[in-house]
Amino acid sequence: MEDTLIEEAVVALLRRAVTVLPGDVLAALEASLLIERDPAAKRELSRIIDNVREAGACTLPMCQDTGLPVFFAKMGFTVPGFEEAVARGVRRATEEIPLRKNVVNPLTRQNTGDNTGKGMPYVYYTCGPSDRIELTVMPKGGGSENMSALAMLNPTGGLSEIKRFVLDTVVRAGGKPCPPVIVGVGIGGTSDECMALAKKALLRQVGSRSPDPAVARLETELTYAINHTGIGPMGLGGDTTALAVHVEYACCHTAGLPVAVNFQCYAARRATARIYKDGSIELGGE
Repeated sequence: MEDTLIEEAVVALLRRAVTVLPGDVLAALEASLLIERDPAAKRELSRIIDNVREAGACTLPMCQDTGLPVFFAKMGFTVPGFEEAVARGVRRATEEIPLRKNVVNPLTRQNTGDNTGKGMPYVYYTCGPSDRIELTVMPKGGGSENMSALAMLNPTGGLSEIKRFVLDTVVRAGGKPCPPVIVGVGIGGTSDECMALAKKALLRQVGSRSPDPAVARLETELTYAINHTGIGPMGLGGDTTALAVHVEYACCHTAGLPVAVNFQCYAARRATARIYKDGSIELGGE
């Protein structure tokens, strides 16, 4: 397979992701509008929904912050030059869509000018026997990413400390991550694995529940508690602070309890391409 196919897929993915909100996210926003009781919150939700629809109709980015280029790749087979092809796609998308040039050197703050650079774009890899590569992009805005948090809790604290940390993190974030948000929670693993779990949780369908009954119950309880904080859309008050809470976990050391929180704003952008060995591509919104 030619790596140019990967490049073309990346451009198409980014165009779709920044202009078309996935159907499950839009449906959750519309459902929240129906049950929201606060007049100011209802107005804000209406404006958010109008903005999303207008962006899709005009094929323009729904938010001026088109995020960091974060990818998730399930590799059924290898493609020589894969990462450079992804980077070329990001550079092209930056100019052709266009995307805001967000990537800077963390020390000098010098902008790279094309949304690539050392460590960017970032790709999470999983591998397995398959006839395809499943490539997902999740443009990650700065406002939501800046509210990320990781804690190494005392394992004796258990569920109560996990809930306290997640709620405290949401309350401290307030309106900064542009609610209504999706809250990704990672529990367990190592510290770096835990944060990755929280980010991967954001890829799930909004409102889906973990197959583990105890985890599903935790997701429900956290969603209820967060939506009773009164933060509301854009931090202006109301019933709708979180569209969903998704929890992913991994086993961890007996002496530790890592917990991570990663936010996604209402513009929960993602798009997936399935790239087959024969060169065919299926493009989807999730």
